[in-house]
Amino acid sequence: MTNNDVLRRLRYTFDFDDLKMIAVFAAADSRVTRPQVSHWLKRDDDPEFEACSDHQLAIFLNGLINDRRGTKASEPPEPEPSLNNNIIFRKLKIALDLKADDILRLLAASDVHISKHELSAFFRKPGHKHYRQCKDQILRNFLSGLQVEYRDGRTPPDDSSATAGHPS
Repeated sequence: MTNNDVLRRLRYTFDFDDLKMIAVFAAADSRVTRPQVSHWLKRDDDPEFEACSDHQLAIFLNGLINDRRGTKASEPPEPEPSLNNNIIFRKLKIALDLKADDILRLLAASDVHISKHELSAFFRKPGHKHYRQCKDQILRNFLSGLQVEYRDGRTPPDDSSATAGHPS
């Protein structure tokens, strides 16, 4: 998945307008303009399309964490110069205050069934013997599960205490 794909899916899932997107970047002490956001969200074949860099997506994800969980009194985290699916997955887990069971439920909404042990491997440090690289398919299905949960009306966006048992 490209960074632009992730940005587009998150915008759609949480129904963020341009001003909210700008505010999420601002929550990570970064200024972006409406045209920048617009260019990142354009289709890949659009002449005005601009690729969203790893650094810019990291800033957005840090801003999403700050927006949804509040800022820490300590020094804000530095955005990573390069991202991979594991880092994106971890940042979304933190931003949405998701536990393993929540993530497994979201994946199951996209017909992906993995164990808690397989899931925990995605959140380990790369040097750990049980570390596992998160493939595009897992991240894509997780984002699809988020869309089902948050966009399709089963859970309001600000309800991070949701548990299984929602009506279909």
